[in-house]
Amino acid sequence: MRLDFIRPLYERRGPYASVYLGAITRPERETHWHSVRDQLDHADPGTMDVLETEALKSATGRAIFATHGEVVLAESLDTQPYELGMWAPLPHVTPMLRYRGENVPHIRVIMDHAGAEVTVFGGGSPRKATIEAQDWPLQKTAQGGWSQTRYERGVEDSWEKNAEAVAHVIDEQVRRLGIELIIIAGEPKSRSYLLHHLGTQAADRVMMVEHGSRSNHGQFAEDAEKALDDWLGRKHAELLDRHAESAGPVGLSQVAQALRDGRVHAVLTPGELPQEIWIGEGGAQLSTDPAELRRWGVDEPVKERADSALARATAMTDAELWFTDQVSDVAAVLRY
Repeated sequence: MRLDFIRPLYERRGPYASVYLGAITRPERETHWHSVRDQLDHADPGTMDVLETEALKSATGRAIFATHGEVVLAESLDTQPYELGMWAPLPHVTPMLRYRGENVPHIRVIMDHAGAEVTVFGGGSPRKATIEAQDWPLQKTAQGGWSQTRYERGVEDSWEKNAEAVAHVIDEQVRRLGIELIIIAGEPKSRSYLLHHLGTQAADRVMMVEHGSRSNHGQFAEDAEKALDDWLGRKHAELLDRHAESAGPVGLSQVAQALRDGRVHAVLTPGELPQEIWIGEGGAQLSTDPAELRRWGVDEPVKERADSALARATAMTDAELWFTDQVSDVAAVLRY
């Protein structure tokens, strides 16, 4: 997964309070919050105040990160998290990332001759838009006569123009949000027109599915979820193959060095890594050896959890982070 959404956490100096709360009924919220609050002995009063306000206002599972009297990020979690409070130099984001799962930025499209229903998943909550026809007629008829051929050509021109308008919207979202996958269902001829008008970057990300129309979605949601699962499976396999073929870095020391050098395309991790590592204030300043950081100009390296430091370095070097049980130690797929 890409970690763009957590970069704001690293634009503010810590230390950070990281709080995880389960989904609870309103009367239980205060009791649960007090239990977590006791784990935040060193947090400043301003940060505790804003955390309490955020923790008590929702009954859903929550991950909350705050520093210097400000909640920087609060995420609702579909999966029930274990409850935790932590005060540390960096936010403890690994549980949130694991609970959140692989949120693939993608677009779901249902096409017909009149336009499309387009839903964008990425950069926040899903956003749905309807792109409607601007040109008529849209249906062929059997009216006959000398104008029949011209009339049918006009109908198909309308279909194609509508597909072109949909393609323009999709291309723009791909450029803006780094969309990884475009899932398309609907009328076959209009899908063909859409694929013809998509830019190369978007066309390379298309996966067609069979079920669903704008009037009756039917199995479209199930087809889309299966397409996402298939894409994720191929992505995992591709990254593991690339790592094996290139004999990429393995272990905390080697991966930290590759991140410092800005050479990492993706970090592969088996899960939480509670062992300690040394960090500086810079996003990619991490090492298993504090003397190494001092040579890099870090006056006072501090200890931090390895997974928290790796998440920061991954986010700030524009790399990806993938959880997989196919590795027993942290590893990296290199850009070059």
